[in-house]
Formats: sequence, C-alpha cells, structure tokens
Amino acid sequence: MPLITSSYHEIRPRMLPGDVVAFSGKNNFSDVIKWATGATVSHVGIVYSIAPDEEGADGAVAVHIMESTFLHRDVKTGQSSGGVLRNRLCHHVEHYEGHIWWLPLSAAARARLDAGRLTQFLLDQQGKEYDVAQAVGSALDVLDGVPLVGAATYNEENFTRFFCSELATAALEAGGVIGRINASEVTPIDLCTFSLFAEEYHLLKGGAGSIEIEGYNSRSPERFGEAG
Repeated sequence: MPLITSSYHEIRPRMLPGDVVAFSGKNNFSDVIKWATGATVSHVGIVYSIAPDEEGADGAVAVHIMESTFLHRDVKTGQSSGGVLRNRLCHHVEHYEGHIWWLPLSAAARARLDAGRLTQFLLDQQGKEYDVAQAVGSALDVLDGVPLVGAATYNEENFTRFFCSELATAALEAGGVIGRINASEVTPIDLCTFSLFAEEYHLLKGGAGSIEIEGYNSRSPERFGEAG
C-alpha cells in the first residue's frame, strides 16, 4: 500500500473524526510494546474533533485526538498525567520523539461511520485510567492458545480502563465502522492492519524513506479477538 511522506500542515485540513494516528516512540515503554508485538507501531490515537484554531492564524483548524497513554507530559503546563486524554495533534507533531502516521478511513468505512456516536463514546471515556494489565495481555496474543498460560494473557473485553488501541477500536465499533470485535485484544499494530483505511497513508514525522507499517490495511477486523 502506498506510503506518502507529507507535511502535517498540508494534511491537517483533510483529517476527519474517526481517522487513526499511529506512533512509533523511542522511550522504554514504546520499546517494550514494539518488542512484544514484533511491530513498528507502539501507540495509536483517534481523531476526535476538528475545530477552529484559537491559537493559530485565521482560518486554521486544530485537530484533537483522543488517546489513552501510560504517561503524557503537557507541553504547555509541563504537568504529567495518564489515561484517556484529549490532546492537540500539532503538539505531538512538534514534540514527539519518533514516527507519526496518519491513517485516513476509507470511503466505505466513512460511509458506515456515525460520527456523533463515535465522539460521544470517546467523550464518555475521557478521564479513565490507563490499563497496563490489558495492554500487556493484548501484546502477548501469541500465548493465548497455550494451555494455562493463555488464560492469563487473554483479555475479556472490559472498558473500566483503557489502553490506546482498545480505546480507538472500541470507538470505531461504537461508531458503526467495525462490527462485533473484542477491542480489549487489539494491539496498536492489529488496528493498523484492519481493512478500514484508504489505500494511501501518510508519514507526518520521522523522516523520509519507506518507513512502512507492516501489514497495513490487509485483514478483516470482524470477530477479531473473540474466544472460540
């Protein structure tokens, strides 16, 4: 699938709620996720809203993503927090150490999307804690079928807390883009491989070259992660 290197400021007006933003970080926690999943992508967020940019020039827009993070440092206040947060994507593009991709929904997926339900679902989850245990369990999918061990690594769907790809997947399910799925078993790379996205996706930060997402947009998400 074509990967295009693009400027965030050029792409920003084309982003819409429901699009996914993928990250490959350089910190220790990101390294653990990439090691456990065997993939480049360590984190995802989902576009929540597009609004006039009160901090920018006339006519500019601000893209907000909703994400669940283990630890997030606010670039304006310097305060650190975690869990389900709404953040401006431009701050990530400016300060994030690593790669950032924009994965726009395909026309077919967007036709299924109820944007109101998606944004309301995300709003309802804001402030919930980050789910470390389920993040680890989802990353160790390879052990789910192993007797005894699999019982400890398989995640039953549970939305009392969220890890990043669980939140984004559950929002897409709530918005009608995905049918029945166990969102609590979806890793960041799993979400990126689901056949929900446009043929072209965009590298917004991290340098030029073929820094591709493995298996991008290549498999059906339906019933993913469900037992039996």
